[in-house]
Amino acid sequence: MAIAPSSSVVRIGVLGCGHVGAAFIQLVERQADVIESRTGIRLQVSSVAVRNVSRERDVQLADGVLTRDAHAVVNDPTVDLIVEVIGGIEPARELIATALSHGKPVVTANKELLANVGHELWSQSDDAGVDLLFEAAVAGGIPLIRALRESLRGEPVTRVMGIVNGTTNYILTKMTEEGADYSAALSEAQRLGFAERDPTADVEGFDAAAKAAIIASISFGARVVAGDVYHEGISAVTDADIAIARRLGYVVKLLAIAEKIQDSATVAVRVHPAMIPVSHPLASVRDSYNAVFVEGDAVGSLMFYGRGAGGFPTASAVLGDVIDAAVNLRKGTHGTIGSFSRVPVMPIDETSSEYLIGLDVEDKPGVLHEITGVFAQHGVSIRAAEQEGIGSDARLVFITHTAREADVQNCVSELRKLSVVRRASGLLRVIGG
Repeated sequence: MAIAPSSSVVRIGVLGCGHVGAAFIQLVERQADVIESRTGIRLQVSSVAVRNVSRERDVQLADGVLTRDAHAVVNDPTVDLIVEVIGGIEPARELIATALSHGKPVVTANKELLANVGHELWSQSDDAGVDLLFEAAVAGGIPLIRALRESLRGEPVTRVMGIVNGTTNYILTKMTEEGADYSAALSEAQRLGFAERDPTADVEGFDAAAKAAIIASISFGARVVAGDVYHEGISAVTDADIAIARRLGYVVKLLAIAEKIQDSATVAVRVHPAMIPVSHPLASVRDSYNAVFVEGDAVGSLMFYGRGAGGFPTASAVLGDVIDAAVNLRKGTHGTIGSFSRVPVMPIDETSSEYLIGLDVEDKPGVLHEITGVFAQHGVSIRAAEQEGIGSDARLVFITHTAREADVQNCVSELRKLSVVRRASGLLRVIGG
């Protein structure tokens, strides 16, 4: 059982002092009086562990606060609560586990950690009787996790779908609104600080997949880890794909989708680019903003929207968790996530949706008949078709009815073998119609 501090002061040890850590410390300093007036608790940052104590930072710290020894911070008996914003799996996992074993609540923004070993740490926090809170790990400043954990705890959530990566949304916005190609849009995102020098985690879907695993776990009480999540990034999306989508009344977005399969214990969790109708609320989410659509049996549809990244939006979510954890610590209680069941995660091949398929073809009689024959062989029904260009620029664009992923992929593989097909490209799932 957690032991409440002997006074109204809750001393915080912060692991990491990058953009989020520095912004969090500044927010604590700004809001300390207001927080104390509302809760009776005085938050105080007493220790900050960093790799390089001589580096210039965005926040001024008193002498003796900075240290290179993160283990000393979590083991310090005068530190009541730990904030972990260093990222990665190790040493973050070990440090958090140590803090929990000492009865110290932990607030983390570490999506990679939680998407891989979160269930282990949540179980340990329950056993220790202290909080492990993580609002900032999924959608920056958007209060999504708290809503799923608390407000919607009794709601049979059926699907969570959203834009959870600001970098890719910025790139796709530039491609959609300015006609930029992928490389130019990525370079602009890097110049503005929206994308890392190595953008792989964002543009190939790893970041969104980690968040999708956490969302699925909390929404469905299922043991879903990052390795269970199919992920496909935006690096193969072309300006031609964007243009086709726009002409047909769609927008291309990178979506994270977690859904419970009807009449089954199975869940499907995936990340991939998709075309959504311009009338869908997610279609208007621009630039680096995030938005998440939650669907439930009783509540219907809800949307959460806001800054999904950035130092201060993320730090705001961290601070909210810290206040909750500090109040619970003083009361000698904690919030529990509950147990997680092992449920099957549906392979991407078994999922179904509509699809857009683009084919560069020979412009001559019989081509359409030959191509539609392949669709029919694989049980993929065509909802709409049109031809762009003539001669060497001829391109056929198809939108299918709802079909199984494996059937569509087999169909496209067979189409690529046809002598009349020069190139098969632009395979995009159509979601949210």
